Amino acid sequence: MTLLIGLVMVFGLVFGGFMMSGGNMEIVLHALPYEGMMIGGASLGAFVIANSFSVLKSSIGGVVRVIKGPRWKASDYNDLLNLMYELARLYKNKGIVAMDEHIENPETSPIFQRYPKLMKDHFVTDLISDSFRIMSMQFDDRHQMEDVINRKIKRHHHEVLISARAIQSMADGLPAIGIVAAVLGVIKTMSSIDKPPEILGAMIGGALVGTFLGVFLAYCMVQPIAGRLEQIEEEDGAIYTVIRDIIVAIVSGYAPGVCIELGRGNIPTMKQPNFSSVEASQRELPAV
Repeated sequence: MTLLIGLVMVFGLVFGGFMMSGGNMEIVLHALPYEGMMIGGASLGAFVIANSFSVLKSSIGGVVRVIKGPRWKASDYNDLLNLMYELARLYKNKGIVAMDEHIENPETSPIFQRYPKLMKDHFVTDLISDSFRIMSMQFDDRHQMEDVINRKIKRHHHEVLISARAIQSMADGLPAIGIVAAVLGVIKTMSSIDKPPEILGAMIGGALVGTFLGVFLAYCMVQPIAGRLEQIEEEDGAIYTVIRDIIVAIVSGYAPGVCIELGRGNIPTMKQPNFSSVEASQRELPAV
């Protein structure tokens, strides 16, 4: 939603101000298809050259994510706390052996199946399952466990930011590509130097559209998209640190309710459920 609002403001105010000041949109509109083809084609071609197919695919998905916004809502964090509470309670009451059916096959686990949106994120299920699996191997040092999980989160965070950095690289190159298109326009103009001044003026104006378009696309569209995508990835990544804190608390031997409260404290403020609602939702969970 913010992307659409921003685009309306950018186009409305930039071109509205240009026309209100007496600017002639006819020259811009005449040159726009040709300059756009050169600049868009060059930037997309360079983007394809610079990135693998997986990065290209994830970058397209990244633009879709910017349109949709962050993945995790307040209700999802509440579901995560309930999921971790069920697992922590089972581990506390019946031991690590009782966890096998849940951590080895999360897709068939009745506990995981109660939270389908969380199951769709493979890193969420893998992070939880792998952590309990390590605990079953007598890996019970809280500091080492935290270090292991932090390294997994750091690796995942680096991978999900690749598309944002790739889009940012495109934004960095667009102003220079706009100059290339403008220079071609100047070359075309110089070949028609014998034309009347009004024709030459229109041709020079058309050439300058290339410089304008490169800068406009870079700083008013592509760079903001890259920046917003990075924000979204940072915001969505908070869910993994909540899992980390709860796992470390479980390893430390705290009661399930305490583990969940420690995790709740790391949820972003705008999405953090209050203590009473978390406690109430825990009481509604099936008994072990």
